[in-house]
Amino acid sequence: MPELPEVETTRRGIEPHIRGKTITGVIIRQPQLRWPVPPELPVLLHHRKLKHVSRRGKYLLLTFTNGTLLLHLGMSGSLRILPSETT
Repeated sequence: MPELPEVETTRRGIEPHIRGKTITGVIIRQPQLRWPVPPELPVLLHHRKLKHVSRRGKYLLLTFTNGTLLLHLGMSGSLRILPSETT
């Protein structure tokens, strides 16, 4: 599990790539986590523009006009930016 410096490094690494971008699609690979992922999440995020990426403890906060998406890096500690043609 990543520690605070790794989470901050991840935040700084992804922010320039995703800030100001618009969500065009959401893929939920594992809907049953500690808290279930709401099935309406793809609809809530579709065509939303990412305003800001911040961190609170070990959580990444992705702020949109309609709310904030909370991300935790889990045990792997990784978050990847992949080309759109990657499935």
